[in-house]
Amino acid sequence: MSAAPALSGPILPPAAGGAPRRLVALLHGVRARGADMIARAGALRAALPDAAIFAPDAPFPCDDAPGTREWFSLADRAPAVLLAGAQAAAGRLDAALDERLRALGLGDGALALVGFSQGAAMALHAGLRRKRPATGIVAFSGAFMGARGGEIASRPPVLLVHGEDDAVVPFAAMARSAAALRALGVPVETLARRGLGHDVDAAGLDAAARFLAAPFGAGLA
Repeated sequence: MSAAPALSGPILPPAAGGAPRRLVALLHGVRARGADMIARAGALRAALPDAAIFAPDAPFPCDDAPGTREWFSLADRAPAVLLAGAQAAAGRLDAALDERLRALGLGDGALALVGFSQGAAMALHAGLRRKRPATGIVAFSGAFMGARGGEIASRPPVLLVHGEDDAVVPFAAMARSAAALRALGVPVETLARRGLGHDVDAAGLDAAARFLAAPFGAGLA
């Protein structure tokens, strides 16, 4: 049986020019593509001018939205089914990240994961299971789906950002996710955005940029 095709998607070179010293992976939500996320990368590029920005397309097509992708199906929302779907997608995502890091001559300490909605769930799911820790994870309007004992392999710092008026993934998911992550020993910060629905706003992107710039900067010392 042939191997699954590698994930591809748009990539932006460092804003400062030259060889990348960091890699930021942007993971989109359901009924979207990598181009939707990379279009919002301005604040991250400004804060991390030596970073390449990679926005892979999720591996599976959305049946109800031709031309868009999803990380896993939401047809059956039983927790065990969703976890199985995320696990299957995580293997594809890890391979794409490893391939991109190798191509750039970078290690996991130069990697950050940023996701929105289902992409946020994937960033948390995959990022915490990578054996070599990323420098940070930012999850917008998503939720941590949990982990069984021994699954968490690394504990990079996490920022959860969520709109208080989110009608898709309830705002309460941020507190539940933060508590579950802290119980696993993961350092977590949270940011509530008043008046924001299921979206990413400029203030959230600025917070993400500051959050990621701090550990990246420390790594340069």
